[in-house]
Amino acid sequence: MDAAHCRQLGEELYQALRGCYTLEPLSEREPDIDIDDAYLISQRMVACRIEADGERIVGKKIGVTSAAVQEMLGVFQPDFGFLTDAMECPDGAAIGIEGQLIQPRAEAEIAFRLARDLRGPGVSEEAVLAATAYITPCFEIVDSRIRDWRIRIQDTVADNASCGVYVLGVAQLPPQSLELPALRVQVYKNGEFLSEGLGSAVQGNPLTAVAWLANTLGRYNIPLLAGEIILSGSLVPLEPVVAGDQLRLELEGVGAAQVSFC
Repeated sequence: MDAAHCRQLGEELYQALRGCYTLEPLSEREPDIDIDDAYLISQRMVACRIEADGERIVGKKIGVTSAAVQEMLGVFQPDFGFLTDAMECPDGAAIGIEGQLIQPRAEAEIAFRLARDLRGPGVSEEAVLAATAYITPCFEIVDSRIRDWRIRIQDTVADNASCGVYVLGVAQLPPQSLELPALRVQVYKNGEFLSEGLGSAVQGNPLTAVAWLANTLGRYNIPLLAGEIILSGSLVPLEPVVAGDQLRLELEGVGAAQVSFC
């Protein structure tokens, strides 16, 4: 695909984001689309948010990391995208769905706040650990501009990794003394237990996921920067949410996060 066509598709996705409507899968419309094309499309979509809306990039995310999520979506490799300041919501936020989200699903994650840059290739788990200021519990509310979540890896990468919004808990704990694969999260929906998972659900170790992200973005000469928030992927299956739902997660030994929808 040529650069002009990638740019056009990125602008289509941006308009769908702002208009809260969906598009047919790009992978069906453009049979030759590859990951590099999808990344160029994503870059244009994010650039529109920056140019037209004044948003700024504050972090990155990796998604589709756990077997449970891969099976749900039928996508069997991770995706990656960019977080902007407009996506961040405070702990306990009431998120309005109408006019903001299309087909939201909630994920429970471990978020990393970086103290130092990470520049791939060659980033190791040890380097990620040394570069992390703290971890915090997080809800990511993913959303898709692709109709009915009929996505392949090219669709979700092009759609900025199906980014919606995210909620960070207030707890901040340095991870150097923690066994991240053994961290357990429990999720409650409307006061009832919903699901649980371990840090090991994310590529065996959340550090592995963040290293993968740093090395993957390194192919495009994009670092993970000091001060950025990095979402490492869901520890539990995605959960659809509607107005009236309330979610709470408890990350054992770290803290909690909660969000409601209206």
